[in-house]
Amino acid sequence: MDRKKIFILLPDGIGLRNFAYSNFNNIGIEQGFDVVYWNNTPFELQNLGFHEIKIQNAKPHLLTDILKNAQKQIELRLSARKTKDSAYETYNFPLPHRNAKDISRIIGVKTLKFLYSSEKGLQKVKTWIKKKERETPFYTQSLATLKKEKPSFVFCTNQRPVLAIAPILAAQDLGIPTATFIFSWDNLPKATMVVDTDYYFVWSQHMKNELLFYYPYIEASKVFVTGTPQFESHFDKSKIISKEAFFEQHNLDLQKKYICYSGDDITTSPDDHHYLEDVAKAVVQLNEAGNHFGIIFRRCPVDFSSRYDVVLEKYKDVIVPIAPKWEQVGNYWNAILPTVDDIDLQLNTITHTELVINLGSSMVFDFVTQNKPCLYINYDVPERALKYWSVEKIYNYIHFRSMPSKESIIWLNSPKEIQTKIQGALTDSHKVVSHAQKWFEIIVHHPPEMASKRIWDQIKSLAK
Repeated sequence: MDRKKIFILLPDGIGLRNFAYSNFNNIGIEQGFDVVYWNNTPFELQNLGFHEIKIQNAKPHLLTDILKNAQKQIELRLSARKTKDSAYETYNFPLPHRNAKDISRIIGVKTLKFLYSSEKGLQKVKTWIKKKERETPFYTQSLATLKKEKPSFVFCTNQRPVLAIAPILAAQDLGIPTATFIFSWDNLPKATMVVDTDYYFVWSQHMKNELLFYYPYIEASKVFVTGTPQFESHFDKSKIISKEAFFEQHNLDLQKKYICYSGDDITTSPDDHHYLEDVAKAVVQLNEAGNHFGIIFRRCPVDFSSRYDVVLEKYKDVIVPIAPKWEQVGNYWNAILPTVDDIDLQLNTITHTELVINLGSSMVFDFVTQNKPCLYINYDVPERALKYWSVEKIYNYIHFRSMPSKESIIWLNSPKEIQTKIQGALTDSHKVVSHAQKWFEIIVHHPPEMASKRIWDQIKSLAK
């Protein structure tokens, strides 16, 4: 019997970690599929032994980006009206305005938002996007590829990029079933859904409920709860190296216990370098009292700024930076892509640190896989009051409302609390870890290590 050909569409590098650097490909092959990566990333997946078809010169229509941004802002406005909740409007991050082209785009987005902020208007904008994408050479190229290869199913690894629209439309126009995976736990409230597919794969029942709420035209029977491959690597104990080997690799002191400070991007946490310094000061005080602690600083993979440099130099006896193993292949955040090696680096960083400190990151779930607590920064830097930002704004985001108990996190409400709360977390974290595990079970279908298999089981059913 012929092996069914399944196209795994990688419109950008965001899906590499979940669907190329996990065991996802092997599971698909074991289930009898011909797995083909329809690859729009600069990475050569054939070097991993994968069957790939490279996408060449993919470009959206000139108007698509404007229409996409208008769609997002209209959706957020409609969500705010529907729920009477202004938090949705805070997801409207400023568009860049570096030149005349950027300014023209902003004017276009604002005009469309003004004219089409209704359900009917939203549908018009979405229809225009599809119409314009069908006019592109990329759509024509996608049609040709699909006619030649004849896949039984097209699975898109990320619902956000505009470069996913043309291939999905081409597949649908040829009668090939399509699905998309919702990439992250916060994506749906942020109105980041760019593609309309035949089926949707989500992390949890909670995310399914969100999808049906924000997009009521989607039938519940077309949404499948699978989990995410994002956390599968944390359960592969064969990838863990000894403490001695890890410490030697990164010039760590075997006499110290290390905490992980996980950095945020500059939009989420513009004062992140100040928070790192506050944590470093607390660790210095703890060590002066006879303890032996250090900090491993894992910066946000898409932050290549120099804003931490002064702090890292000042506290070089306390802080050891271990940079994520990502590669920059362009000038924008979504052109900074993960590598295979970073999967193991993150796993071993979690294994060989005691806890994690950050501002509102999903690293809480990474650490709870090893029963380790997370401490959230929860104060503004007083001398740096920013009109457009505050921690209150961050923690009012919709996705944090999934937290079943505030005790899922240890909250650092001021710099003065850091020292005592680190000590408390190291001596007794059972209760907070227990609550964090319940939160993890809401966000990700369990057991989390079976996500790839569940995705393939569902594809097998749909590709018949």
